Amino acid sequence: MYVLKIHHLRKTWISDALCVLEICRYPLGMTGGQIQDEDISASSQWSESTAARFGRLDFDNGDGDGAWCPDVASEPDGLKEYLQVDLRSLHFVTLVGTQGRHADGMGKEYAQRYRVQYSRDGSSWVGWKDRKGRQVIEGNRNTYDVVLKDLEPPIIARFVRFLPVTDLSQFVCMRVELYGCEWLDGLMSYSIPEGHQMIYRGLDVFFNDSVYDGVSADRSEFTGLGQLTDGTWGLDDFLHSHVYAMWPGYDYVGWSNKSFPKGYVEIFFEFDHVRNFTSMKVHCSNMFSRGVKLFRQVTCFFRSGSEWEADPVTFRPAEDRVTQASRFVAVPLGDRTASAIKCRFHFSDLWMLFSEVAFQSGLKPHMLLTLSLVVLGEDPTHKVDDSNTRILIGCLVAIIAILFTIIVIILWRQVWQKMLEKASRRMLDDELTARLAVQTRAFSSHHSSLSSECGSTSNSTYERIFPLCADYQEPSRLIRKLPEFAQSTEHLDGAPHYAEADIISLQESSDNSSNSITAASMTLFSSTDSSMREFPRQKLTFKEKLGEGQFGEVHLCEADGMQDFLDEDLSIEGTNESPLLVAVKTLREDANKNARNDFLKEIRIMSRLRDPNIVRLLAVCVDTDPLCMITEYMENGDLNQFLFVENTKETSQHLIGMAVQIASGMKYLSSLNFVHRDLATRNCLVGRNFTIKIADFGMSRNLYRGDYYRIQGRAVLPIRWMSWESILLGKFTMASDVWAFGVTLWEILTLCEEQPYSQLSDEQVIENTGEFFRDHGKQVYLPKPPCCPDKVYTELMLSCWRRNAKQRPSFQEIHAQLNESLA
Repeated sequence: MYVLKIHHLRKTWISDALCVLEICRYPLGMTGGQIQDEDISASSQWSESTAARFGRLDFDNGDGDGAWCPDVASEPDGLKEYLQVDLRSLHFVTLVGTQGRHADGMGKEYAQRYRVQYSRDGSSWVGWKDRKGRQVIEGNRNTYDVVLKDLEPPIIARFVRFLPVTDLSQFVCMRVELYGCEWLDGLMSYSIPEGHQMIYRGLDVFFNDSVYDGVSADRSEFTGLGQLTDGTWGLDDFLHSHVYAMWPGYDYVGWSNKSFPKGYVEIFFEFDHVRNFTSMKVHCSNMFSRGVKLFRQVTCFFRSGSEWEADPVTFRPAEDRVTQASRFVAVPLGDRTASAIKCRFHFSDLWMLFSEVAFQSGLKPHMLLTLSLVVLGEDPTHKVDDSNTRILIGCLVAIIAILFTIIVIILWRQVWQKMLEKASRRMLDDELTARLAVQTRAFSSHHSSLSSECGSTSNSTYERIFPLCADYQEPSRLIRKLPEFAQSTEHLDGAPHYAEADIISLQESSDNSSNSITAASMTLFSSTDSSMREFPRQKLTFKEKLGEGQFGEVHLCEADGMQDFLDEDLSIEGTNESPLLVAVKTLREDANKNARNDFLKEIRIMSRLRDPNIVRLLAVCVDTDPLCMITEYMENGDLNQFLFVENTKETSQHLIGMAVQIASGMKYLSSLNFVHRDLATRNCLVGRNFTIKIADFGMSRNLYRGDYYRIQGRAVLPIRWMSWESILLGKFTMASDVWAFGVTLWEILTLCEEQPYSQLSDEQVIENTGEFFRDHGKQVYLPKPPCCPDKVYTELMLSCWRRNAKQRPSFQEIHAQLNESLA
């Protein structure tokens, strides 16, 4: 039992080498309540109902006026009032969100502009500025829209302040959220010589650390962080930059050896506490044709107290005169203990350029000792200082070292070999099941799905805001990934999703520098929608229950007189004389507040979708409970049953014609940056003349429970339609929708006579995704259907299942290619 406790804490403190690529853009807890009231403070407040604790983004608990409002009268210039958030530990903060005062719809105050300050120690504060030196951030234009702003560059901080900028002509109130992830490196600051300027063929190339937040003096920079920790890696050619419109050399900090007579550059790193360091990774340029090479040698000194230890660690990377690509150089640090490291990087050519530095550190010996005493029920504050216990301490440390060795061996055999070589059933149960369970929250939290837990509460930890820049990477986790991940670094952009989950729409601003996300209303989320009319409940006639979930049911109904409620541009099968067949999704009266808000949000979203191949929302019943949304339901039911039961003699041309319509609908969704997440024939409806429309409630139907992978008896994920990165990494993108389209096309051309990968169990399907990840040629593809043209299978279907998401075709390309095959 003691070993298990030690192992659990060790996993918490040691950087996890098995973690997968993640984008660092998660809410840090203002919205979800993980940040406690005592960690939210302010310089002042207008009244008790507008205190700091009410400054939570879109967090209405029925108290207060729904925002923090400062007492601007106490500060004449209105520029020093602030709302402060204590994150309790260092975090990598990538974007911020703001909103105005709610006050049950009566609030009219918001911050049109604001500034951000941050601190790592709570005493020294830094004003954030963008890469071009601008400090003021454009904020809200109304009280209800949530406006997200990327922090470019991101910040590393424990404390963050929001300072509204006002001329006192308008009273300001704010609600805020921060997005990012925990800063695992623990690096508090680095001190370096100022970067130099290169003149290359008449071009000025500046290698200064332009976002450094420390102090500059005597051509050196102290006690700050900057470009070496901003998550942006330099390109192979240092004359170009990841960041648009910045000067040549911007990505790198660099020095010429002419200014260093000793032949090395010394960099000093200071950390939050004593750590046990295993390695350092330095991203370097190696463009030797321009006089730039990797460092010839690095010597690192360590300090845990006031004095530097005498025995440094020296490392010499292999010289590369073949490829000029930039790369990370891993420097082993030999499990040395320190709170500060001083490294001397020796030149091997005229120039040396760095763009990123990260450290991997583990458990400190004195923390191991403290942990052992706690586990054994001792008081470490007294026992460590007792000289009579030195022998006991030595024995405990030796025992713990042996235990850790055993744990490492067990982990190696049970995790590495089984996940990366065999992907056995035990690994699936112990590791992947937990990961898939996490994905369940994002997949089945909104519709009337079969989840019994995920929809009841909103855990914002897993609701990631997708990156605005495809080149952004979370720095410390990505470069500590497994070597096998080195060839799978494609950036999997997240996006709003259409099926079985919350829908969030991001709209780019005119200058493309920021996005606005609407949480309650906006054009897309307006609280009232003139085009969506209330339908009389008494005109709905129940025909069949299609399915049910924790928070509601889906019914097949006849709607009498529905044609009178439709827009002129909406063509619906049926006449004024006969009732219209519709699907009615209801929310149970006892559903919680989150489920109710999500249901109304879905109505607002679906009311805006306008495409002939997307199921339309026709009307609503929201005047009284239960809340209902009324959508189209085509007379021939879903495509899966239509092909399998009623239409088994269709020609390949007719079948591909159906696929063309699905591709057209997906092209429309992708143009809005929506990800469906559950594209399959069961989620496509068939009307007259083989009209196909994409829907989203297949998961609610009992008929298709077998299509979803079950965890503890609950149907959660359609793994047979999911891409490998969706299953293993939890990444749902338009590229993963393309993968699902390939499976859907396979279903159509096999007339839905069998389930995809019917010869494989669910566990074997997941094992097969591991083969796609490893890419050793052992992955199993769905076979070519008998009636499928060779060109459609080889050039389209297989391209949808390419390992690299970037190499898969877009829906626009798919639509064009299918149309061409019909010609």
